[in-house]
Amino acid sequence: MKTDLGDLNAFLAVARAKGFRDGARLSGASASGLSEAVRRLEAQLGVRLLNRTTRSVVLTEAGQGLYDRLGPALTEVEAALDVVNSFRKRPAGTLRLNVPVSAVRLVLPAIVPAFLAAYPDIHLKVIAEESFVDVLAAGCDAGIRYGERLEQDMIAVPIGPRHQRFALGAAKAYLDRHGRPQHPRELLAHSCLQGQFPSGAPMNWEFEHGGETVSIEPSGPLTVSIGGGTDLLVDAAIAGTGIVPLFEEWLHPHFQSGALEPVLESWWPRFPGPFLYYPGRRLVPAPLRAFVDFIKAAAGHT
Repeated sequence: MKTDLGDLNAFLAVARAKGFRDGARLSGASASGLSEAVRRLEAQLGVRLLNRTTRSVVLTEAGQGLYDRLGPALTEVEAALDVVNSFRKRPAGTLRLNVPVSAVRLVLPAIVPAFLAAYPDIHLKVIAEESFVDVLAAGCDAGIRYGERLEQDMIAVPIGPRHQRFALGAAKAYLDRHGRPQHPRELLAHSCLQGQFPSGAPMNWEFEHGGETVSIEPSGPLTVSIGGGTDLLVDAAIAGTGIVPLFEEWLHPHFQSGALEPVLESWWPRFPGPFLYYPGRRLVPAPLRAFVDFIKAAAGHT
């Protein structure tokens, strides 16, 4: 049986994303094109691979069996084709990165333009999401996350700033009305604008100063999902709704402009910067190898 490789990749994209629209977003294809490819594959195999409803796409037992075997197999095919890159003067191909929104905003802008200028034959595809994912299962070559969320079998390469701080900011008008807290526990009496993880778990606010560590569970009028909703938190803080917690680099322009005022700055906790991570159990594709070498050189590594 001769099966089109594109149809198999279309099936994988839909299965990974659990939907045609999200599959189209991740793969760069159209939802209608993916749907037609999957129907063609099912007709050829003579078995239903996906159960479709208006709200969800779920693998059938046959689809699950194909998915479990197909992902690693196509990864090996891609690795075999990537061998050709070693005969080129410049590496080529697509590099897929799975990164949090904070890295899209604070880490990649200082790296991506220069990297793409240095490697014009490489196409970079960035998927921004907050959940920690299996990069191979998600169809990506590598990801960016923080050290405490890296699995042991991953190779981790420092990328971006090596130390960062979480900051608090609020509009002057808000602080004039409600007072300027001098200790983190005073935040319990303030309107705190909160982020929550994709799992629905809230973010605890942690502080440190002079050997004292404080963790609080704040409350307030607004909670948004970390990532896509973060700008709403900032806008609400600027409008005087409450106090916003965020990366210092993210809030810095608003501190500079005077739109926000730093809150409890001496208590802001420091933490290690992010890492580029990728599985150590497979050959590294040429585009990823070029990216790793590029960020190491930029950081002064050998």
